[in-house]
Amino acid sequence: MLQKLGFAPGFNKQVTETGAEGQWFDGDNVRFRYGSPEKIGGWEQLGTNKLTGAARAIHNWDDNVGIKYSAIGTNRILYVFSDGEYYDIHPIRTTITGANFTSTAGSPTVTVTLSSVHGLLDNDIVLFDAVSGLSGSTFSNATFEDEKFMVTSTPSSTTFTITMATNEAGTPVTNAGSASVLCYYSVGPATQESGFGWSSGLFGGVVNGEATSTLATALTDTTTTNIVLASSNAFPASGTIRIGTEDISYTANNTGTNTLSGGARGANSTTKATHSSSAAVTNITNYNGWGEASSTSQFTLDPGLWVLDNFGTKLIALIYNGECFEWDATPTNALTTRATIISGAPTASRHMIVSTPDRHLVFFGTETTIGDKTTQDDMFIRFSDQEDINEYTIKAENTAGSQRLAAGSRIMSAIKGRDAIYIWTDTALFLMQFVGSPFTFAFQQAGTNCGLIGKNAAVEINGAAYWMSENSFFNYDGQVKSMPCLVEDFVYSQDPGLGINFVTKDFINAGINNLFGEINWFYCSATATSVDRVVTYNYLDSTTQRPIWTTGSLNRSAWVDSSVYEKPHATLYDSNDNASYDVTGNVDGSSIYYQHETGTDQVNAGNAITAINANIVSGDFDITQKRSNTGATVGTPDLRGDGEYMMRISRFIPDFIEQTGDTEVSFTTRNYPNTAATTTNFTSTETTNFKSTRLRARSIALKVSNTGTGKNWKLGTFRLDIAPGGMR
Repeated sequence: MLQKLGFAPGFNKQVTETGAEGQWFDGDNVRFRYGSPEKIGGWEQLGTNKLTGAARAIHNWDDNVGIKYSAIGTNRILYVFSDGEYYDIHPIRTTITGANFTSTAGSPTVTVTLSSVHGLLDNDIVLFDAVSGLSGSTFSNATFEDEKFMVTSTPSSTTFTITMATNEAGTPVTNAGSASVLCYYSVGPATQESGFGWSSGLFGGVVNGEATSTLATALTDTTTTNIVLASSNAFPASGTIRIGTEDISYTANNTGTNTLSGGARGANSTTKATHSSSAAVTNITNYNGWGEASSTSQFTLDPGLWVLDNFGTKLIALIYNGECFEWDATPTNALTTRATIISGAPTASRHMIVSTPDRHLVFFGTETTIGDKTTQDDMFIRFSDQEDINEYTIKAENTAGSQRLAAGSRIMSAIKGRDAIYIWTDTALFLMQFVGSPFTFAFQQAGTNCGLIGKNAAVEINGAAYWMSENSFFNYDGQVKSMPCLVEDFVYSQDPGLGINFVTKDFINAGINNLFGEINWFYCSATATSVDRVVTYNYLDSTTQRPIWTTGSLNRSAWVDSSVYEKPHATLYDSNDNASYDVTGNVDGSSIYYQHETGTDQVNAGNAITAINANIVSGDFDITQKRSNTGATVGTPDLRGDGEYMMRISRFIPDFIEQTGDTEVSFTTRNYPNTAATTTNFTSTETTNFKSTRLRARSIALKVSNTGTGKNWKLGTFRLDIAPGGMR
């Protein structure tokens, strides 16, 4: 007898495959529309270039004559995309003139010596200008002029190294040539790591197994810069040592003579001192002692992030925990100038929003004293005067002001809603509403024990906020509510390879796709350090009785909904691909900018087409057979059974609402939940009426998938020709 296969929409991963009878259990690159599963839409690369670093923020807007812009912030460079081209608008922190170059025969390393302190960190970006005086070397004036390089190392406060694309094959130069060096503002690392103790180094001042030695030659003064050890073999090529209470940084380690050279005495604000022969020497390059602040050369707990918004035609761009910049997108200015710091604004903030329609620039987790980064308060809010992003001094005649929140230890993020700004701390939700004079804004706590897991893990749509906390999903539509989620245990699992990596929670980014009524949360799985998973909620079709959730492998480091542009935009970050178009020596990976919901495949630069593999898998289903009092079978077998009978499937009849190209249909059979399964594959073409199967098992699961280019499908209602096959 033919039986229709009907499955409830969405995945249910809170149960086993056997427990998910009558439901879909798993899948990838699929969505539900009107209750039916279908393959997601394709995407195509915007522009032809790969961007330097990890893209973490996108903001789209247009100017007053209708020119469209996309700002894309990576952990290294702030870009603007317009009319198919990328423009580097990253702000310049400082410009140093009089730089010289030193190269080494057979090596790609070039050392740049400056006339003043550079303040650069490893992997920062520099741009050379006004280059002259280089000859004989493989590297000419043109090699450096108007070119960007990634800093490889910083041997001293006035020198840094870069790695060229080729080795020095000409005549090496020593402190040759002259150039100006434009130092980019540092954003932060592409990775997120956990730290220890009071700072970002290792806690306590002692590390088991850390390199130690003794002084071979006494330091009888406080000026000697060459430190001779009994053995320097275990010490890094450059770093910091501790002798007694004095820290000494060094730039080179000659293991042949056991000498640490280029020493800077009294590092880390310690007191210079004399030291006797045989005094203990400890490598402290990778840790801090008790109560010490982390040095700028050590990693930070926070990755390099941007917060982007627009104030009219102006782009407003905040480096997370850093400065805020503006960039004017008027036609006479756009694409020819860089972003510049907003004068008068705070210099260290966790988040930023342009409040509309009242037009205040609001900073969150910011300074209590503007310009003094040491006064940054993670719970403090400051907002500008109305229509004036440069004025923050509170006066009787303006609307500038401030507020400190009480519930929580730090402000995580904020987003604009229809009637209020939603502010999350690590434990609570607040509403910030414009009320006008004399208070400007009113603040109200709307929820407790509902904090935000990461800085970009919340969205607002149609007057309701949705977000991801440390252990569940929430929404607010006048009341904070925990969202029922049938994939929650899977997403939050601590099982390696399954659930979320909590160390990288600041990489979680939420994005709306209003074309299909979806909210996506992209995250790193338990063993990943870059985004590689997505969990999706369908807010249009979900009901209280059946919330529609899916999971998948779509990996996007940032997402922005369609509004200015007709389709959603997103970025893909690849930490292993350093082939960015604009930076020599890049080691921070690259990002590609995509437009989604276009066609059926992934289309990259040069029309390189890659298939989007999509599949959906049902829970196990089995049959039961009604029987009379005498044991005789009665009526037709029922697919919602208890597995008492074996099942024979002689054929299936496919039903696609839409199908382009061949689709694979598979049946996975097993006799018991814990026994090995057997999968049998069939190909269903656009003209297939039925397929003979000849399958026999106690339970069966259906899988529909595709692996080739140009394939698309949306399921209807499949039918199976089934019959009882005995009780064994």
